[in-house]
Amino acid sequence: MSVLRNPLIQFYNTLLKVNDFQDYGPNGLQIEGTHEIKKIAFAVSATVESISQAVDFQADALVVHHGLFWSFHGAQPLTGPFAKRIFPLVNNQINLLGYHLPLDAHLTMGNAAEIGKHLHLQNIEPFGNYKGCPTGIQGQLSSQLTAQQLADRLALLLNHPVILASANKSSLIHSIGIITGGANSDWKLASEQGLDGYITGEISEHDWHESQESGIHMFAGGHHATEQFGIQALLKKTQAEFDVECVFFNSQNPA
Repeated sequence: MSVLRNPLIQFYNTLLKVNDFQDYGPNGLQIEGTHEIKKIAFAVSATVESISQAVDFQADALVVHHGLFWSFHGAQPLTGPFAKRIFPLVNNQINLLGYHLPLDAHLTMGNAAEIGKHLHLQNIEPFGNYKGCPTGIQGQLSSQLTAQQLADRLALLLNHPVILASANKSSLIHSIGIITGGANSDWKLASEQGLDGYITGEISEHDWHESQESGIHMFAGGHHATEQFGIQALLKKTQAEFDVECVFFNSQNPA
């Protein structure tokens, strides 16, 4: 009941096509731990909370969507909150694996794709463009909903309040683009492609005004809330492929 580290990494890297992306940080192994993996913890983000839970679970690996190393952070000393994340992983020989844009964009088990499944979207296609790569999906609802009905349905799915920027909440929506997390400005791409609505995690003050003034309905359901699905789909895929014990640790994050 175990898998070796390198075959597991190769499985993930191939499945998620990590070499296709120019990301904000490294995808794949971020901290090297034990060679043999019997228990794998999954979480949206590598935080003190999720790492502590992985330690208590006696995990040999922690797989996350948001890892610890980002280009926009630059070089960091191993002090303060960063040290509180790094040292428990190192001291307990826990492998840390992170998959960011590849887990957003995957057409069958990515964050956007999983939301699309819950909304029963049809005619799924890649959507978004970050340095030449899609980062989400687009599709059509099987039956039209008003903007307010879709917002209500999203709030139930995400278990999170949804901010709706709409000039007319009674307007019917058929086509939708989805890029989860912090893709605030990509409502512009949805508008350019003639889509009715755009779903993401975050929204800024100016996007709230500009999106509805441009005639598109924008839905923001929280960064964490919209990105809880892909990592759980990866857990299920892992259980189907390997004889290892897996667990998902959720966290409370209103952002």
